[in-house]
Amino acid sequence: MPRQQETERMCALTREVRAVDDLIRFAVSPDDEVVPDTDALAEGRGVWVTLGLRSVAEAQKKKAFARSLKAEVKVPDDLAGLTRRRLEERLLSALGLARKAGQLVTGATKVKAAIEAGEVVALLTASDAAEDGRNKLLGSLRGYSRAAAEAGLEPVEARHFEMLDSGQMGLALGIENVIHAALTKGGAAQAAVKRAERLARYIAN
Repeated sequence: MPRQQETERMCALTREVRAVDDLIRFAVSPDDEVVPDTDALAEGRGVWVTLGLRSVAEAQKKKAFARSLKAEVKVPDDLAGLTRRRLEERLLSALGLARKAGQLVTGATKVKAAIEAGEVVALLTASDAAEDGRNKLLGSLRGYSRAAAEAGLEPVEARHFEMLDSGQMGLALGIENVIHAALTKGGAAQAAVKRAERLARYIAN
């Protein structure tokens, strides 16, 4: 069965069989270096580790990659940090695609309007945002959720992410210093939400 159709794999660190959504794959490059394979699409040998920054760092410390591959391989000094950067890059790329599809808005005023229109599926706040601005938009999101529930409308399940700084988001979107952004309903936005959820889980674990 092709790898992309598999639903479970074994973590090289814990030896536990887990769903592939709870793991991250590492491939071996042509020069025998372990590299993050964030989309699990690379050909050849690979190793799966529980999705989590600390898990990847522990796997490197305990030489789980060489043990699983039964071969000597080179491992970057900060594989856990490199993996985070790769996941960030994938998220930033997805945000760019969502913007091109018209499913991402930026700026506090436009974000607030999207919240009040019931269009927001995820709120993105720069990690270097001011606390008052963050709280105002989160308050707007909570307020809309309450109003929707009281009106008997479909519950609002918008996520809030705060993992990228304003420079990172601005560079990806071609706008200087993005502080507040929101993903709105659509396929490209949902793809970006999945990327954000995966990065958030990696950072947290």
